[in-house]
Amino acid sequence: EVEVHPDWAPNGAARFKELLEADFYTGTSFFRVVKNFIVQFGIHPRPDISARWTNRTIPDDPVLKSNDRGLVSFASSGLRSRNTQLFVNLNRNVKLDGMGFAPFGVVVGDGMTVVDRIFAGYGEAPQQARILAEGAMYLEQNFPKLSYVRRVRI
Repeated sequence: EVEVHPDWAPNGAARFKELLEADFYTGTSFFRVVKNFIVQFGIHPRPDISARWTNRTIPDDPVLKSNDRGLVSFASSGLRSRNTQLFVNLNRNVKLDGMGFAPFGVVVGDGMTVVDRIFAGYGEAPQQARILAEGAMYLEQNFPKLSYVRRVRI
């Protein structure tokens, strides 16, 4: 469960809500797990759906909250590049604050117990470009032990 704080990052919070309402995250894989750093997800298993969101970026939010353990932020590759990919901080990652990663939510309850059990054996091996192009087929054939988002709700 993620508690969203629009006051921390209004653009990120609004996009997250939009993606939840579109049921975007159901079936997405936790494709990048860097021990003691982050768990990343948010590429749809169907390439046609991912493609619809690729260029629908959101404005950057100022970093008002530090990337502490359990906080959720949008991943990005530079200025104004946030679209669908998210990460959960597994540790206190202060260095991400200076890189512009603005948390918009926090994993609550026993959620971090679940996050800590996400399969980490592949590390950063799954290639994002191939997930975007080939979707679930690429992941299922090459990374059968990945963990997935089973369902989402608001």
